[in-house]
Amino acid sequence: MIRLRSHRSIFLLILCFLSFAPWPGSGFVYPGEQSPAIKVLVAYHSLSGHTERMAEAVLEGAKSHPGTNVLLKRVGHVTADDLFTADALIVGSPVYWSNMSGEVKTFFDNWQFKFGVFPEFKMKNKVGAAFATGGQVSSGKEVTMLTILAAMLGNQMIVVSAGGAFGASATTEGDSPGIDKKELADARALGRRVAEVAALVKANACPIVHPSVPRSDSPRCLGRINRSGPRKICSGTE
Repeated sequence: MIRLRSHRSIFLLILCFLSFAPWPGSGFVYPGEQSPAIKVLVAYHSLSGHTERMAEAVLEGAKSHPGTNVLLKRVGHVTADDLFTADALIVGSPVYWSNMSGEVKTFFDNWQFKFGVFPEFKMKNKVGAAFATGGQVSSGKEVTMLTILAAMLGNQMIVVSAGGAFGASATTEGDSPGIDKKELADARALGRRVAEVAALVKANACPIVHPSVPRSDSPRCLGRINRSGPRKICSGTE
């Protein structure tokens, strides 16, 4: 009877351990592990300087997330290598006739005709977001951000927002000239959230292999048992 109770206690302890043990792909970071280093590309067009100021605030927000490298470029200067090596892309545009500027539209058109993004969907699973500036309250900022996000979704990117329903925006004329502190704070919030989500996506692209799990079902992992302790094992790293 005593032996039976002892076995029962051991069984319950094992169940408790398994219920709290992190599983592969859970995003759990073990002690001593760091979030993966990520690269965020902030691309924008600006003539008046307002969108550029927002882009700089987006950069500040992204850099506030540990392990984030941020590249800030005008859309006309972005290269294929800039795109394909980035883990996340944030695009900003002024509102021209209730839509994105011609320069930003050309940037997206170049994905196919200049950079060869399609048909391999080379931007697939990268994190994307948008921001915009416009003279009036209802000048088309939401439409501009939605068209930017639509281009990203068409390339199977993962889009996120912060600072507003569709991204960060600023009204630059009338009763709200220039870029105010609240709009800059929204831009920083957008940059930080994109960096956070990109880090989560990158961390989970290579699930953690726990000693209690013999192999992972993910095709991107080697699925070997690591007897020395939990770690991430990705194809091509060993």
